[in-house]
Amino acid sequence: MPPEYAVRGLFSVKSDAFSFGVILLEIVSGKRISNFFPTDDSQTLLEYAWRIWHDDRSREFIDPLLKDSCPTTEVLKCLLIGLLCVQEDPKYRPTMSSVAIMLKKRLDALPQPRQPAFFLGRSNVQAEISSVNNEAASVNTVTLDSFSAR
Repeated sequence: MPPEYAVRGLFSVKSDAFSFGVILLEIVSGKRISNFFPTDDSQTLLEYAWRIWHDDRSREFIDPLLKDSCPTTEVLKCLLIGLLCVQEDPKYRPTMSSVAIMLKKRLDALPQPRQPAFFLGRSNVQAEISSVNNEAASVNTVTLDSFSAR
């Protein structure tokens, strides 16, 4: 979900680019954003992708299954485009038509991304709520049902 929608409920023509970027990063890494287990240095899949790219260790981000079946430059191009799509400020994100053009360009012809948007983890948000209210945050009980087709 793009940050402008998550925080302010605003939707823009570049909101779909944000979602596309998340999907690209999930495909390249082989990890789902919802099942990403952070390291000490990274809290989210987006932050991990940025740190790896920024530290010039991009090949570490690539799912091992892709390393053997796809040209590395094409996978790195997808990583870069994914990072360009998840920029916090929509004005720095490409439009989806620009993304389609970027997919045809060479890796070295693409612009460099800025640091993407990051979100606080759930535990941090609960801690902030607790400190504001000076009482323990309540935990809602939720029943989750799973449905499957016949």
